[in-house]
Amino acid sequence: MESSSFLLVNDQPIFINQAVKYLQASGKLAHFIGDILRQYVIEQEIQRRDDIEISPGLTEQTIIDFRINNHLNDHQIFQEWLQKNGTDYTTFYESIAFGFKLEKLKVLITETKITEYFIERKIFLDRLIVSRIVVENREIAEELQTQIEEGGSFEQLAREYSLTEDRILNGMMGLVSRGTMPHQLRAVIDMANPGQVVGPIEMEGRYGLFRVEQFLPASLEDIQIKQALENELFEKWLVEKIQKLTVKVQMS
Repeated sequence: MESSSFLLVNDQPIFINQAVKYLQASGKLAHFIGDILRQYVIEQEIQRRDDIEISPGLTEQTIIDFRINNHLNDHQIFQEWLQKNGTDYTTFYESIAFGFKLEKLKVLITETKITEYFIERKIFLDRLIVSRIVVENREIAEELQTQIEEGGSFEQLAREYSLTEDRILNGMMGLVSRGTMPHQLRAVIDMANPGQVVGPIEMEGRYGLFRVEQFLPASLEDIQIKQALENELFEKWLVEKIQKLTVKVQMS
């Protein structure tokens, strides 16, 4: 196939075959092709479906809001902004419309799978806030547990005795995913009430006392969680589609 000019650098053409060689040399050709295939699959799917219609009014209003929020109301200033960003109004309009189509496609692709996928992933999506005191041996841990039961301050004991860096935060570990916790710890903590201290629990040769501050169970009603799961499912669908393509790189 005849090579064609891809870029002009100091008025000197860089042809497509040379551009591909540059990408090969830099190790970025596979990623470049992957981006192209990704866009190809998405656009083919959008064109194939008749249930993805975006109101022109929605796109136009989004552009108006964008211009207002970015102080681009003036026509000349907006034109300069478009030029500075290497685009024009038609291309900018199409990119906004494409964004809406892509989000609608994600919903259509994932809507029948999202609930089951949420159940599969829930253990990793559930969060809890945990504090801990980690010491070298069981005897010390049991003694600290006794002191706490008798009214001792968990926070003070964490600062004085814990071997982990979070002792400076009174033992507060912060947000922890249930799914990433060691099984033996999760089994005990799942049975605990907020504020209850459990342990000693042996982990990696040390012994810990743990206090659950708050349980934060995941829900599909959480928009951020739902969108994250939609994105994960959509990426899985994309990978499956791309893997079925027959791809050849043609260079003169």
